[in-house]
Amino acid sequence: MPKLQETGTKDIKKKNNPTEFAGQKEGGNLTTLVEFILLGFADVPGLQKFLFGMFLIIYMIILIGNSLFIIITKVDPSLQTPIYFSLGNFSSLEICYVSVTVPRLLADLCRQNRNISFLACATQMYFFLVLGATKCFILTAMAYDRYVAICNSLLYPLIMNTRLCIQSAAGCWISGIPVHIGFTYLIFSLPFCGHNQLDHFFCDIPPALKLACGNTFMIEMLIYVVAVLVVTIPFMLISWSYVQIISTILKLPSATGRAKAFSTCSSHLMVVALFFGSGIITYMRPKSSHSVGVDKRLSLFYTIVTPMFNPMVYCLRNKDIMVAMRKFLSKWIVL
Repeated sequence: MPKLQETGTKDIKKKNNPTEFAGQKEGGNLTTLVEFILLGFADVPGLQKFLFGMFLIIYMIILIGNSLFIIITKVDPSLQTPIYFSLGNFSSLEICYVSVTVPRLLADLCRQNRNISFLACATQMYFFLVLGATKCFILTAMAYDRYVAICNSLLYPLIMNTRLCIQSAAGCWISGIPVHIGFTYLIFSLPFCGHNQLDHFFCDIPPALKLACGNTFMIEMLIYVVAVLVVTIPFMLISWSYVQIISTILKLPSATGRAKAFSTCSSHLMVVALFFGSGIITYMRPKSSHSVGVDKRLSLFYTIVTPMFNPMVYCLRNKDIMVAMRKFLSKWIVL
């Protein structure tokens, strides 16, 4: 057995020993956890270096791609429109979103000690949930922008003014904060007993609930309520917007006009389908149907893979962005 796996196994066994938990209650089964162990990808010790390299490359692509997108939408006068304001806002969110989980994942792939304090775990979960909710709201706001642009094109400059764009962006960033402060507090107020191995690469809700002892029914119901408010309702609003958009597009007399309108919306629709699809499967399933392997793959998909493709989707399928990018890059190459 490889040395890394042996050491990790010894550490895990040591942590599993209830007599070595800090804060143990004498004569009882419950322990006051002071830390978790993020197992991550410890079950494949031979792939640690490969995974580190792959995730590092993906992280750099996300950072560079989104940063470049933000810069281009700020410096090019032709892109000073509401939709590109939303896209720039979305790119800023993506940088924050992946930075909650990926740096910790990269660090864990390089070391044997994968302990994370109780407070750090709660903090990571809180920011992950808040930014995830913000992502849902921003995608909804972008769908509304497309709805107004296609279904009420004459009123678009009047409706989508600068004030509304700023208020919408602020609302998207702020709305999830109070909900998830209380939600995260309730989850980490649960008693945790037995081992403290969190079989995931970051502090997410499903693996944390598996470590909770006692009746978690109320928390599970609360998860569904929050998921409906944050995920299902925005998804339904986006779906309704696209029903109206598609209905309007099909009524256009020109085939060229229809193709252009569909092209305008297709990038956003692809991102919505990928993100909401994986999110709904992850958080709307019953606790009994959760599988460690499936949860990890889904989490990798919507926390790392999707954010990597988003800048590519919006850039490669948008002629205005491609023109602006060529102008920007050619200017810097000349300098």
